[in-house]
Amino acid sequence: MSPPATLPSITRRAPAPGTTQAVMTDLREFLTFQVGNEEYGVDILRVQEIRSYEKPTTIANATGELLGVMNLRGVIVPILDLRLKLGQIAVHYDHLKVVIVLHIGQRTVGVVVDGVSDVLTLEREQLRPVPALRGNVKPEHLLAIGSVGKRMLILLDIEQFLSNAVTGEAQATSH
Repeated sequence: MSPPATLPSITRRAPAPGTTQAVMTDLREFLTFQVGNEEYGVDILRVQEIRSYEKPTTIANATGELLGVMNLRGVIVPILDLRLKLGQIAVHYDHLKVVIVLHIGQRTVGVVVDGVSDVLTLEREQLRPVPALRGNVKPEHLLAIGSVGKRMLILLDIEQFLSNAVTGEAQATSH
């Protein structure tokens, strides 16, 4: 007889010097947002601020989801299109789009999304294991699937999901 299935645990990466060891916590607050027809969530502790979309300064030879950079109170922040990172088609950027400014490791990064919904606290019973998936999002980039009434939320491990984009962006802008 196999052991009973357990619900996924939400881990937060502690900023312990020199380690990426995960620390367990019962706090499950997520900022929820839309990209296309899907609703996603990120750990609220990763969010610095939410801003209306302003066209970033483009960088020559920037590729992929890097739209450019913006000056945020003296800090140069790369702006990534989360829609492109998720494998969806690009859309027209207008005043209805939103930039979520996030802390990813030691970096500050902005991601463009279609809109921000709210902040939700999810109970353990509302979390479902991540199914085996194909596509642009690897299972290790997801924390869980959140269930709130009829809403299904894709809860991203935003640090894991954007780690290559942030590293690649840092290398691209340093040359």
